[in-house]
Amino acid sequence: MTVQNVAVLGAGLMGRGIAYVSALGGMRTVLEDASGEALENAAAEISALLEKGVATGKVPGDAAVAARHRLIIARSLEDAVNGADLVIEAVPERIELKVELFATLDRQSPPHAVLASNTSSLSITEMAAATRRPRQVVGMHFFNPVHRMRLLEVVRALETSEETLATAVAVGERMGKECVVVRESPGFVTSRINAMIGNEAFYMLQEGVAGAADIDKALRLGLNHPMGPFELVDLVGLDTRLAILRFLHRTLGEKFRPCPLLEQYVTAGRLGRKSGRGVYDYPAGS
Repeated sequence: MTVQNVAVLGAGLMGRGIAYVSALGGMRTVLEDASGEALENAAAEISALLEKGVATGKVPGDAAVAARHRLIIARSLEDAVNGADLVIEAVPERIELKVELFATLDRQSPPHAVLASNTSSLSITEMAAATRRPRQVVGMHFFNPVHRMRLLEVVRALETSEETLATAVAVGERMGKECVVVRESPGFVTSRINAMIGNEAFYMLQEGVAGAADIDKALRLGLNHPMGPFELVDLVGLDTRLAILRFLHRTLGEKFRPCPLLEQYVTAGRLGRKSGRGVYDYPAGS
């Protein structure tokens, strides 16, 4: 199926990034959120990204203008999914919320539409079971920041059809992504490995093996990681990482038990860049 119309649900960090690459990839893109403030912030950030892309020569001027015209803001789910070929949800990582949303999407989306989740670890099969179109449900796991990260994990649930997989891969390529297709498993590939690395880093910090900055430096320079594990978790959000670890601990066992120090940081409200303090401190405006 050729996708012309994309609906992105959720105007947070990931949703606005997905909407950006979708509009720039040539697809009419509707971004929806219940929060008017979130939509205003998302529209402003997308516009700023386009301006920066033009200024740095990464985005042709005419492409930026066309992308702005393709991006539409919606305040209701019904308006967002009307006429959509592909719906991508980017709502918070709570399985009960996503299952309820997929049941609603199944009722309100066009019969031909593919329904996709941007979840980084939760069960696509469980979401698909809430619909009458499980063959048209797929995972599309983008990475933060979406406009810079090249990878897209396309996740095959139990009943996902080959046509649905092909549609998701084709859309990802139009968005400028390199796609890998993975069978559904807790944490998929990247979240599972990243969660283990990040959790071990917290255990090392708790045990006094080395300071946070030195652990980050060691992985950047010794293992050629673009970011250290603490830099990455501050960007992703400590609460998000903790939620993933708790899920992996329940489904895969003791090796994913969250480090107590990570639990403490989240309890103290140290959630990373979004709260101004995580493993590191982030002055206002930084």
